[in-house]
Amino acid sequence: MLETVSLINFIDLTQKEKEMVLSWRNHSEIKKWMHTSHDISLESHLNFIDTLKNSQQKLYLLVKQGSEPIGIIDFTDITDTSAEIGIYKNPYAKKKGHLLLHTLITYAFETLDLDKIHAEVYKTNTRALNLYEKYNFKKTKTKKIDNKEVLCLELKNENRYF
Repeated sequence: MLETVSLINFIDLTQKEKEMVLSWRNHSEIKKWMHTSHDISLESHLNFIDTLKNSQQKLYLLVKQGSEPIGIIDFTDITDTSAEIGIYKNPYAKKKGHLLLHTLITYAFETLDLDKIHAEVYKTNTRALNLYEKYNFKKTKTKKIDNKEVLCLELKNENRYF
């Protein structure tokens, strides 16, 4: 039996959960795929979470399956019709990428009522690219960030398959 997925807004996290999320974000297997790949301090992380309290354009959510924290989904540059998305899993959880992306897509189109979502993925991150492709994301362009090739992807609500 599949346990229920729950979402917790970053502004509602406990101190322990905030520290757990920071440890994931600073984990070598996570930060190597981020545009900002340096270690983030606790003070900087807590300040960032504080900025989310007054932001209409950013939403960061901790995803739990039952009582197990499995990852993070986020929405930035939120407008009435679109948002940039981000996703990373608990580096200690196994095979949760599909559940995280499914949760993100459902939230984007059913809760936020967006028309499309955008993602950026390093070309060398084949695991993430394969996952996005399975969910019908389409490449819109490529660009360079810090001399690394980044693929820009998009999913329109009418093109999702669930």
